[in-house]
Amino acid sequence: MSESPEPGDPEQEPSKDENSDDYQKLTAPSSDHPRSIPTVNGKNVSNGKDKKHFKKYFPTDEGYCSSSSTPKSSAPLAQESTTDVLTAKLPDLTDGTLAVSLTEDALTKEEKDNRPTWGKKADFLLSIIGFAVDLANIWRFPYLCYKNGGGVFLIPYSLMLVFGALPLLYMELVLGQYNRLGPISVWKICPLFKGVGYCAVMISWYVSFYYNVIIGWTVYFIYKSFSSELPWMQCGNEWNSELCWSGSLNFSDTNTTNRTSPAQEFFEREVLEIHLSTGIDDLGAPRWQLLICVVLVFTILYLSLFKGVKSSGKVVWVTATAPYVILTILLLRGVVLPGAVNGIKYYLRPDIHKLLEAQVWIDAAVQVFYSVGVGFGVHLTYASYNRFHNNCYRDCLLTTGANSFTSFYSGFVIFVYLGYMAEKQGVPINKVASEGHGLVFQVYPEAIATLPGAPFWAVLFFFMLLTLGLDSAMGGLESVITGLIDEFQPLFGRWRIRREIFTAMVISVSFCIGIVNVTRGGGYMMYWFDTYSAGISLLFSALLEAIGVAWIYGLENFCENIREMLGFFPGLFWRLCWKFISPIFLVAIIVSAIITNPPLIYQSYKYPEWAVALGWTFALSSVIIVPVVACYKLYKARGSCTERLAKVITSKQDAKKADKRHTEVTATGKDLAHPVDEVVIKQFHMSHWVYV
Repeated sequence: MSESPEPGDPEQEPSKDENSDDYQKLTAPSSDHPRSIPTVNGKNVSNGKDKKHFKKYFPTDEGYCSSSSTPKSSAPLAQESTTDVLTAKLPDLTDGTLAVSLTEDALTKEEKDNRPTWGKKADFLLSIIGFAVDLANIWRFPYLCYKNGGGVFLIPYSLMLVFGALPLLYMELVLGQYNRLGPISVWKICPLFKGVGYCAVMISWYVSFYYNVIIGWTVYFIYKSFSSELPWMQCGNEWNSELCWSGSLNFSDTNTTNRTSPAQEFFEREVLEIHLSTGIDDLGAPRWQLLICVVLVFTILYLSLFKGVKSSGKVVWVTATAPYVILTILLLRGVVLPGAVNGIKYYLRPDIHKLLEAQVWIDAAVQVFYSVGVGFGVHLTYASYNRFHNNCYRDCLLTTGANSFTSFYSGFVIFVYLGYMAEKQGVPINKVASEGHGLVFQVYPEAIATLPGAPFWAVLFFFMLLTLGLDSAMGGLESVITGLIDEFQPLFGRWRIRREIFTAMVISVSFCIGIVNVTRGGGYMMYWFDTYSAGISLLFSALLEAIGVAWIYGLENFCENIREMLGFFPGLFWRLCWKFISPIFLVAIIVSAIITNPPLIYQSYKYPEWAVALGWTFALSSVIIVPVVACYKLYKARGSCTERLAKVITSKQDAKKADKRHTEVTATGKDLAHPVDEVVIKQFHMSHWVYV
């Protein structure tokens, strides 16, 4: 693009035709009236529609930067206030006007792509925190903490967080914010790895098939809690079996070891009706009660997402903050219960010898990566709606801090009530502690049922679960919707498919597939989906993302993007993590997960071989698309093998530079055999690969 002519330059100044699209006339303030109102083409711009028209030519960056940040001055007018520009000394023109060039450089990055942005800076921060803090923070971290040495577990957990998940979260936020594109289109930086974006989108969509059904369970529990007596307090209901026992279970007595609690039977026999199914091949018809609850959940999700960040950014003010308020209320109520102190001691009991066990480090690594949520493309998607100079580095630190704090804090709340249950039943805490949804849908409701005013505490607890689940579900679906809309924008425009319609289509497909999880065999399907939807495939997604950015696109290019956006260059710690430490952690976790892969068993039911084979096919379906897309990109590229490889590992921006260079050389009559090599030559030199 040619440079813009300097105002007042008689040799370069073009015609000042009032109908020209490239120029507008700005009348200088009158010397007689220092407060005279500025005009554009003679029109008042002090208010109304004309004020917006005037503001367009003096954009401001409302993003926030770090104290050390120096944003790149891509729009000089944007760095000055409107008042400063109007009061500046203007060149003396014959007609008293100033011609302002509307070149691309005079526009902010937000105006160039016309992409919507968050209404408030806090909307984005609450959204990514809400996605990272989900149900797993309540039902998995506390169990892992007491299982793996109590407070000692925080040592491997913190190390895995700092050297593994935190750098990858920072990478995702930078990728999305700098390129302002979804998880698929963002790979214009390296078309060979575009399949990684499809992989992330598919994983997020797969999770929505069952995760939203869990939220539907919480809606059902909330409905059942609005009663004078909680239905899981006593036996004698139509769903109870002969093994139901509502008294104190003394596990040292062999006559009572097979007895079940009313809360357990309510969840398994009334909510899931899993006792009516013989296995995954015996699903039966959907339960209409759960179906209504799931419909309500998907309706809430649609209303939160159909307008994009403008609507979801408002919802997270409730869903992301309510859990902390409710957790605090439950903790204050629980600490005065008998046995609560014993529960806290058991939760934090240090066992230094646990650090010598490899499984403790594996558990810590897996929990950190899944909890932070890298690899889903959600953080990248949310960051793509940020302003260009937003300080995503600070957001990264705040998000990981809030996520870890919530996990640790919720452990106190959980074990206060587990200690109370152990005291009440006269059994060790490890007899009542469990992981997974059994903790929040069986053990915890049983503890709440013994409190005075039990229905109130039950509603409060399950409303907290509802808010924890909703913002995570919104993040996953937003990744799917934004990713596909950004990638196939021309197609959506040609078919005139609006976001509202496409959002309904995505949610409808998720709902239709999720119906299998509300059948009488839905409990078996839920465990199957939970195992294969985002297991090893999610780790592969994060690993390939790190390789594509740090190794192929280039760590030097990526760091330069950060400097351009935030005004500072990332330190050696971040560069080492992106290129070496985080990928090594992911490879180690993947290998250990494959080697130690246990048989698929839910309760006492062992899944048949065909279900396991189908599960691995389902899990690999999202990963296999990465090499498929890479082969397709190589096939579509033209030229020799070297030229094809150069084109698919070169960003579109660099490719355009190469085309421009080729055009310039051709116009001068010079010979340029391999124009693209002038841009991507660093990918073919050792300096590119050893740069740190």
